[in-house]
Amino acid sequence: MSAAPIVIVGAGMAAYGVARELRKRDPQTALLLVTGDAGGAYAKPMLSNALALGRSAAQLQTHSAAQMAGQLNMTVLAHTRVLELDTTAHRIVTGAGPIGYRKLVLALGAEPIRLALKGDAAEQVLSVNHLDDYAELRARLDAAGAGARVTILGAGLIGCEFADDLAAAGHRVTLVDPNPLPLAALAAPALARALLAAWAGSAITLRLGTTANLVRRDGAALRVELADGSSVASDLVLSAVGLRPALALAQAAGLATRRGIMVDGFGQTSAADVYALGDCAEYSNGAVLPYVAPLMAAARAIGATLAGMATPIEIRNDAVLVKTPSCKLALSPPPTASLGAWTDATDAGRLVARFHDDQGRLRGYGLSQPTPALRAALQAELDR
Repeated sequence: MSAAPIVIVGAGMAAYGVARELRKRDPQTALLLVTGDAGGAYAKPMLSNALALGRSAAQLQTHSAAQMAGQLNMTVLAHTRVLELDTTAHRIVTGAGPIGYRKLVLALGAEPIRLALKGDAAEQVLSVNHLDDYAELRARLDAAGAGARVTILGAGLIGCEFADDLAAAGHRVTLVDPNPLPLAALAAPALARALLAAWAGSAITLRLGTTANLVRRDGAALRVELADGSSVASDLVLSAVGLRPALALAQAAGLATRRGIMVDGFGQTSAADVYALGDCAEYSNGAVLPYVAPLMAAARAIGATLAGMATPIEIRNDAVLVKTPSCKLALSPPPTASLGAWTDATDAGRLVARFHDDQGRLRGYGLSQPTPALRAALQAELDR
């Protein structure tokens, strides 16, 4: 297999991150990237805060597939679906035919969780997970006109970011979530209430403690019927209830999976010469980490390993930055099911929340209007 290329499946930040890191150390080895989309490079986190900036999908793309191919001395096979992995024969089967590989990197990303909604307009509910989805969102907003009514299902990280962005862009937002506060899985209650306070008087309406059951047509618009018996008139419904790793391809090939494609400390899957990273991967600590910092740490390590310098993935604990300009937050939640309690205080006008377990150890934190220095101090306290 020495004459076969290194093949990367995917074209997101994880895929191009590995390609860049490999090329820093090895400028010549044949490298092929296969993707089902157009293959352009863009920063996915920008999808949830580009509306207020007036950026189109084309403006979010930083480089075309051809430009990336030229920069990284690689071949990009765009609009090509991977249908099958044959890890024994070291090949992938695509819509354009089989391709052999020396090493294979799976950067398959994640898929939006689809709610089981009823109604004759359930298929109109949009999720934004890729650049094409964002283009569709912009098109629907343009068709609805200024001050469009947007219902967002889910007040987690992405739902809150879209709500803030849509409101700043002049639209009217209704945010629906079954929890009593937004960001329930990430933020201390005091910080969630700080976000609510920042939204007071804005174009964001909260419908908490309930869920959507049905989306139906209501003339030229839509109506979302909620479990509490009420309903919301909407021009557009956006689902932001979460993502799940894309596992079908790996599972069909017999790779070990749990929540994600299981990888060891070097990013290798259960199959020899096959690596995975990003939203589709479950790292050696058992975590699925759909954030930029761990993605880039994995890309650096796997790129070096592919270049012949075996390098373990070093994922550092760090806070998640919530892109809600109304109330910027940095959140490092405690491990799931941790026993303990939140306390909060102010520091130079910023709200700082700490989660201590029943042994008095700091296990999580969060702060509003974060500064790098204060984040670093809290992270050092957490790491002790």
